[in-house]
Amino acid sequence: MKNILYLSFFFEPDLSACSFRNSSLAAELAKQVKGKATVELFTTKPNRYSSFKTAAPAQEVRDNLLIHRLDIPVHKNGFSDQVKSFWSYFSQVRKLTKNKQYDLVFASSSKLFTAYLGYTIAKKQNIPLYLDIRDIFIDTIEDVVKNIAVQKTLVPVFRRVERKVFSNATHINLISEGFKGYFTKYGKPSYSSYPNGIDDVFLSLPLSEEKPGTVKTIMYAGNIGEGQGLHKIVPQAAAKLGKEYKFVIIGDGGAKQKLLDEIVAHKVNNVELRQPVQRKELIQLYGEADFLFIHLNDYKAFEKVLPSKVFELGTFDKPVIAGVAGYASKFIDQYLSNKILFKPCDVDSFVKQLKAYRYKNEYRKTFIENFKRETINKKLSASITSYIK
Repeated sequence: MKNILYLSFFFEPDLSACSFRNSSLAAELAKQVKGKATVELFTTKPNRYSSFKTAAPAQEVRDNLLIHRLDIPVHKNGFSDQVKSFWSYFSQVRKLTKNKQYDLVFASSSKLFTAYLGYTIAKKQNIPLYLDIRDIFIDTIEDVVKNIAVQKTLVPVFRRVERKVFSNATHINLISEGFKGYFTKYGKPSYSSYPNGIDDVFLSLPLSEEKPGTVKTIMYAGNIGEGQGLHKIVPQAAAKLGKEYKFVIIGDGGAKQKLLDEIVAHKVNNVELRQPVQRKELIQLYGEADFLFIHLNDYKAFEKVLPSKVFELGTFDKPVIAGVAGYASKFIDQYLSNKILFKPCDVDSFVKQLKAYRYKNEYRKTFIENFKRETINKKLSASITSYIK
């Protein structure tokens, strides 16, 4: 019986794109190797948002899928907080896997650290390393973290770590095709590009009914971080749009205080902030909104990414408002109908297009059929299992 080591910092019941992707992928992978291999997954107990707490067992056995959820220090998504949390995860996983033998390491990573953890174990055991890369960490650090000490001391270290990890990977899956240009310098691994997808819970949504009332609700749900840059767009747009529109922001994150400060500075009362909610409740709230909103900050690094939120929002028959650039903008323009698309942080373009928009609901049948998570997971799992010796 073979043994696959699966590394994912977030996993169900946590609320994050990483959790949603890996919870369903791990189940499909275990299903495909049933009778031939076990999948041992190491993750953390729910910690994505400091304001969201939910219970989860430390160990869980689902047939041939064994899940370990590790305790890590509480964090509030700050850089130093996240380093401490990951170091705890890293240390515990190394200790718990020390005397075990695996046949393949699979690591899903956005911040490089999980990929590095996978690399250290794969190298020690001389086994294949399969990486699922959800973000280009160094790009993000250089754009988002403005601390000079981090830029001068840590970024060079991260570059060496990245070179070591990616150069020694057996296979790398790039979650966004926008990453391809960056990875041309790493010629040893083979590559694929299986993106995020649409989970089953979004496949049977009821069609919207016309609502009475004149106030249109624009809803955002997710992380409120520097990467989303909501503090650069929401209060400013709310001030220009006036009482005919209302923003509802559901979530938490490291830049929440910046958003609150800008709301006060612009003296707007048409922006409502709510705490994170479970997915089932969120789907209901999405259904009650008029517009669904996604935004990324105006950083060069984000021109390569494709936010998982695109797949989630595209399943509703609501118009989608997206402030993105680069590959994400091209993807939305090509695959998503009934949208308002503008450059990140461009308040005037957003407001102008929204005021000119003639409201309609539209079911995106082709989009949903093309990007079902189930279909993508089957292909990605087959790719992973092909590397078991």
